[in-house]
Amino acid sequence: MKVGGLAALVTGGGSGMGEASARALAAAGARVAIADLDGAAAARVARDIDGIGIETDVGQETSAVAAFQRARDAHGPVRLLVNCAGIATAGRIVGREGPLALADFERTIQVNLIGTFSMMRLAAAEMAALDPLDTDERGLIINTASVAAYEGQIGQAAYSASKGGVVGLTVPAARELARHGIRVMTIAPGLIATPMLLTMPDEVKESLVATTLFPHRLGQPEEYAKLVLAIVDNVLLNGEVVRLDGAVRLAPK
Repeated sequence: MKVGGLAALVTGGGSGMGEASARALAAAGARVAIADLDGAAAARVARDIDGIGIETDVGQETSAVAAFQRARDAHGPVRLLVNCAGIATAGRIVGREGPLALADFERTIQVNLIGTFSMMRLAAAEMAALDPLDTDERGLIINTASVAAYEGQIGQAAYSASKGGVVGLTVPAARELARHGIRVMTIAPGLIATPMLLTMPDEVKESLVATTLFPHRLGQPEEYAKLVLAIVDNVLLNGEVVRLDGAVRLAPK
């Protein structure tokens, strides 16, 4: 699939890996709609790349449907969906103040897993109605998991469960949507220098960097975006989860 001229929708595109992906796709010639809970951030990035910013809560159906409608009105039907929207909930299952609040777990699942699925199903329905491209593809969906889906740390039960669900969606979605010429891929980033991580205390960030192997540093959002472009370009990439982590493996805590 060639990026030039594609209508793309990037969730969580107001910052971090989503922003980097939106900028990279636009630079390669895509028409990009940015969906983010922070409408001002989405608008800021959209101005820079001549795209459209849409305030969106991916975990709420009416908001998700409206995002696709606005993107379609601006750029036509979506051919590429990059799901980067997500939240991190830190908390032990049983902490000093008792069990983790169920609402915290539910919200994490609602945004990270249900939100990903909701945007995927809406994108797939839109893509399936399109004519195939020269590669016989009708569309591509790239979801974002995390290495925490495999070796979640103590205090990451909600986050790891939500990202594990995204990993689990990959193969069945790719198998089901194959008949429509729609590819489904998932990226599982490791320690990436996103606002979510950079707002942590310095000692926490330093301890995380200390666990990295090669390169011995945090990953950059732009490196995630480079992988997005590579997946778009290579039609044989389908139904797979790609770890983007420099061989890091998370310690128990």
